[in-house]
Amino acid sequence: MNLSDKERIRYSRHLLLPEIGEHGQLCLKQAHVVVVGCGGLGSPALFYLAASGIGQLSFIDDDELELSNLQRQILYKINYLGQSKATAAGKVLASLNNQITLNPIVAKVTEDTVETYLQGADCVLDCSDNFATRYVLNRYCRSAGIPLVAGAAQGLQGQIMAFDFRTPSPCYECVFPAAEEQLATASNCDTIGVLSPLLGVIGAQQAMLTMQLLLGTANTPYFAFFDAAKLKQQSLKLTRDPNCACSK
Repeated sequence: MNLSDKERIRYSRHLLLPEIGEHGQLCLKQAHVVVVGCGGLGSPALFYLAASGIGQLSFIDDDELELSNLQRQILYKINYLGQSKATAAGKVLASLNNQITLNPIVAKVTEDTVETYLQGADCVLDCSDNFATRYVLNRYCRSAGIPLVAGAAQGLQGQIMAFDFRTPSPCYECVFPAAEEQLATASNCDTIGVLSPLLGVIGAQQAMLTMQLLLGTANTPYFAFFDAAKLKQQSLKLTRDPNCACSK
């Protein structure tokens, strides 16, 4: 597989970077990335992954676009109201880059469907907004050896995580055990709000970590908190929890 003349022009700024170059751009072209959730985090992540030349992008969401989504879900325009987010995202991304393969999927990821939708992925982005989906993605990616990049944001606080399950690694559930989260009161953007640019910051970092994982330059496991009020980000060291439910 080679880069076409049009691709050399399109990705010329990547080709100038020693960290990417032609070999790296070909790695991106050959990759299949799956994004679960086409909302506030999925919007910027998908924009940058498509623009960067990920060869095959699959993106999954079962929601329809509502007016309140437009405050932060930057993929969409007002004339997409009432449409499936995945379908509308496919239209926008196709107008951005017609040299990649786009697979919009209108569905919900569950324990019964996760293998169908994620099989063959080189990296998965968790851009969902609920713990049930996060645990399903984490457990499948860990068992299948697929790198996982997870993001979360609410209020003025964001989190970004990356796990390379191609090697022994801690996982999402090592950090957030399912039993503890199930006991906690559920909260999300619908109940406590979120600052719109915060989702851009976290979603863009998800795209960046994904590209690093594909290029073999990621420093994982990675876990950081971002404070939008103070514009500060703090990373934390992660270790495997021997009592993690995923290890049993």
